[in-house]
Amino acid sequence: MTTTPVALPTYFLSHGGGPWPYMTGPFREAMRPLEASLLQMRRELGDRPQAALVISGHWEAKGFAISSGARPGMVYDYHGFPEVLYRIRYEAPGSPTLAARVQALLAGRGHPARLDADRGFDHGTFSVMKVLYPEADLPVVQLSLDAGLDPALHLDMGRALAPLRQEGVLIIGSGLSFHNLRIFGSAEGHAPSRRFDGWLQETVLQSAPQERERRLLAWTSAPSARIAHPREDHLLPLMAVVGAAWDEPATRTYHQQDLLGGLTVSSFRFGALPAAAA
Repeated sequence: MTTTPVALPTYFLSHGGGPWPYMTGPFREAMRPLEASLLQMRRELGDRPQAALVISGHWEAKGFAISSGARPGMVYDYHGFPEVLYRIRYEAPGSPTLAARVQALLAGRGHPARLDADRGFDHGTFSVMKVLYPEADLPVVQLSLDAGLDPALHLDMGRALAPLRQEGVLIIGSGLSFHNLRIFGSAEGHAPSRRFDGWLQETVLQSAPQERERRLLAWTSAPSARIAHPREDHLLPLMAVVGAAWDEPATRTYHQQDLLGGLTVSSFRFGALPAAAA
């Protein structure tokens, strides 16, 4: 008698600022609530994931692109940090096999994707993976956003990826629920981030699947939407993981109201934890 593999949940993670896990001092201390949420996530997942697929808000391509190198390098896509933070390494392996599987799933739903053997880990990926898997022994593949930034396309992309959840692949959308660099660190972001976060929680946690889809597709009508996201690059990873867990309930896994000068941000899990971890 065979058993059906348990589907892993998907996650939208607000990934914090820059290379924070490699830092010390006040900036690093401000990320402690985020760190605690990631450590709890790892405890809940245990050894169930066999690989991770990260859709990062820091990689856009014409069409979709998939990192396919066996030994990915690093992409230091941040500015103004100490020089030593441009020499850090996260040494997790890639997975050409998983990359090809992702490519096939996307193609099967009408979304051509190219393999990119040279793409390294950007900080949308290594910032969270460093805390989740400090051993760097879990294979990691990155999937880009499409540069057209169409919410419907990214929801459908997520639907294509859904079978991976029963294949031991942890699907992570790495972005930030409030991402307006101009007002990070200022009081100007306090009220807009709270308003947008309130709408996001109502949408994600309280809406039925079809209503959740409708609201996400119309996200620009949310309170303070374009203050929260002048560009939607850090919101679209949410669309992808919602698509991969289409009709499953969500749980808030991280919430902070004092990030980077008083911003409100959240992370979410979609789908149930495996029974042993619930």
